[in-house]
Amino acid sequence: MPISSQSPTSPESSITTAVREAGPAAYRTERSEWVARQLEAIDAAGDTRAVDVQGRPVVVVTMRGVRTGLLRRVPLMRVEHAGSYLAVASKGGAPEHPAWFHNLVVGGEVLVQDGTDQHVRAVRLLEDGPERDAWWARAVQAFPSYADYQVRTERLIPVFVLEPVSPV
Repeated sequence: MPISSQSPTSPESSITTAVREAGPAAYRTERSEWVARQLEAIDAAGDTRAVDVQGRPVVVVTMRGVRTGLLRRVPLMRVEHAGSYLAVASKGGAPEHPAWFHNLVVGGEVLVQDGTDQHVRAVRLLEDGPERDAWWARAVQAFPSYADYQVRTERLIPVFVLEPVSPV
């Protein structure tokens, strides 16, 4: 799987280096059996299209844990627009954020696997406003259950845009 968004003359991103050099011990063990099964199916096929949620596509976002330093892979609903992706921290409308939320709040870079392609992306939390509203509409179009999740919780569900990394 080629990793894009790196120019031939730019240094490799730290997330790309970490993923390339990582052995099994560098990854956080997935505690959710359902998520572990999704990741196993994706790994066996080499393609995120091997799984879906409610008939809708997913991507896998690889990030570094802010507390543990371990790599963590999270399947998320595929919300893409103009080469950027959205990570929706819905946790099914639960009152608290998903565990991976804290890993993205710090910013930095992630690796997004979409199908068989992998892309390095910079993380940016979207504050309440027109840009977030536009992305939220895209999220609900891609996965209508997000609208129900927002109704279930008192918190404004955080959304992170995962943007292409500009070559240096």
